[in-house]
Amino acid sequence: MYLEEVQKHLESFEMEVMLMNSKQLKQLLNLSWPTIEKVFLVDPNFPSIRIGNKWAFNRREVQKYIDRWSKNTREKEE
Repeated sequence: MYLEEVQKHLESFEMEVMLMNSKQLKQLLNLSWPTIEKVFLVDPNFPSIRIGNKWAFNRREVQKYIDRWSKNTREKEE
């Protein structure tokens, strides 16, 4: 019971993080960085920020984008 509460709290905290780095994005999408570059970063509408030589991604905006992208992809396949 205690571990379940801790896990819920950690998940809640994780969702509060606004910006993710590339490692966190890979983890969220469960994709390799080359796949993310090939599929998503080529799209100018993908919510990404380039800071020097690093990338930052707004978690909420990425989630919205992925929801739209997956819906559109499914519709194209039908």
